[in-house]
Amino acid sequence: MSKSLLRSARLTLSGFLLFGLAACGSLDQASNQVVGLVSVYKIDIVQGNFVSREQAAALKEGMTRAQVRDILGTPLLTSVFHGDRWDYVFTFKRQGVETQSRRVTVFFNGDLLSKVEADPLPSEAEFVASLDSGKRSGTVPVLEMSQESLNATAAAPQAAASKVLPPLPASYPPLESSAN
Repeated sequence: MSKSLLRSARLTLSGFLLFGLAACGSLDQASNQVVGLVSVYKIDIVQGNFVSREQAAALKEGMTRAQVRDILGTPLLTSVFHGDRWDYVFTFKRQGVETQSRRVTVFFNGDLLSKVEADPLPSEAEFVASLDSGKRSGTVPVLEMSQESLNATAAAPQAAASKVLPPLPASYPPLESSAN
């Protein structure tokens, strides 16, 4: 093969490789645009202990650890190095909404509550309202039975009791064979 023919073959092959790489780049860009149009569903993530304003207000200096646990629940964080401190941490992550994060720290002197430090806390009603995703699930069904439905339901056990059922067998066959 002549050198000029070999050189033109190399140039042609290089051209095809460059064209192929450019096509891959535009294909990648197009696939990224298509993926950008489709949003992935992400679940709501609730972690930690939710502490409401009402719960924090119920804490009084001098309460025992057991009383604090009854009001706030088991702490999310306890430390061997800080035995007189309990941390209640709460985070709520929802797609398209800023992450909610709150912290309540209670300090003990021995077995008695001495101090509470907390971020601004919502009331229970405010927190429940913040959980509403805005999606409505259609019409709410009627939750009352009509008098006809009540009468039919009351008559159903009497009708079932009037049916005669065959007697139960006296014994059942073994589940496993006895030959071992």
